[in-house]
Amino acid sequence: MYKHILVAIENSESDRAVLNHVEPLARLTGARLLLVHVADGWVARHFDELKLRESEEIRADREYLARICDELVQRGFQARARLAMGDPATELTKVATEESVDLIAMSTHGHRFLNDLLRGATADRVRHNVQIPVLMVRALKSPVGASS
Repeated sequence: MYKHILVAIENSESDRAVLNHVEPLARLTGARLLLVHVADGWVARHFDELKLRESEEIRADREYLARICDELVQRGFQARARLAMGDPATELTKVATEESVDLIAMSTHGHRFLNDLLRGATADRVRHNVQIPVLMVRALKSPVGASS
């Protein structure tokens, strides 16, 4: 069964949906969790090439990722975090290979047609570029008028 699960973290509400599915699976199988967030802003996409400093967005992403990882460790999971930078689908595929994971878990937003083109269809690109299973969890939409 699964021993090393990559969990794609977006730094959004959809993270809770994917973690709610992955946590019981990881407990059942004893899998290690690798939380990966891909910073994909302009600075992140040109970070190494232009030798840039971390942007506020990258620092916030790093802190968020560390916080989620710490929470999982406190609940007894073997977890670590990795921040990647660039195109999300490309980087998730690259990290999955480098880290020898045996499952990728990620949220999907259920976009269709034009929205898929505009938003890049990251989940679709990842599943076509890896040779391991990809668990896609539908992110929950907040009810209209609900407050956070």
